[in-house]
Amino acid sequence: MRGRGIFRQDLRRAYDRMEGGTLSRILACARAPGVHAVAVYRFGSWLLEQNSIVNVFLLPLYLLLNYQVKAFWGISILRRAVIGEGLFVGQWGGIFVSGMAVIGRNCDLSQDVTIGISRYGRQYGYPIIGDNVQIGPGVKIHGKVYIGNNVRIAPNAVIDSNIPDNVQVSPTPLKLVRLSPVLVRTQRAKAG
Repeated sequence: MRGRGIFRQDLRRAYDRMEGGTLSRILACARAPGVHAVAVYRFGSWLLEQNSIVNVFLLPLYLLLNYQVKAFWGISILRRAVIGEGLFVGQWGGIFVSGMAVIGRNCDLSQDVTIGISRYGRQYGYPIIGDNVQIGPGVKIHGKVYIGNNVRIAPNAVIDSNIPDNVQVSPTPLKLVRLSPVLVRTQRAKAG
C-alpha cells in the first residue's frame, strides 16, 4: 500500500501543475510522458519488493513498459533508484537517473538531465539529492555528491561537488546564491 500512496503524491504534483478544469487536468496527466515514466518507475520499484511468483508474471510487463518509455519518451529512471514521493518529470527526452541515485521528496526533473554514478577517483560513488530540489534542463549530476534541501539548479549546470541547503546554482560561472527564508517557505508550500 505504501507504493500506491507514493504514486498518488507523484500524481498530485503533476495534476496541480496542469491547467484547466478537473477533466482537462486528468486528461493532461494521462497523456503526460513524465507521468508515464514515473508510473513505470514506481511499478518497477514495487516489483523489486515482491516474491518470485509475482515477478515471473509481472516482470515481462514491466520490461515492456520500461522499454516503451525509453523508446518513445527518452526517459530512463532505473527502478533501483531510491526516490521519495512527489517526483515530477515536467519534460521528456534525454533523462537518465542511475539505479544507485538517492533522491528526496518533491524533486522536479527537466529534459536532458543525467543523474549518474562515477567510477573514478575522488568522485567514485553516486549522488544523494535532498528534498524540494528543482533540476533544470541539461543538468548533469554525477559522482559522490550531496545536494541539500530546497535547491534550484539552473539549466546546463554540471554538478560534481556538494551543494548546501537553500541555494540556487547557476552554471556559468558556478555560483551559489543563498535563498531567502520567505522564498524557501513558498517553495515548500508549492511542493507540498
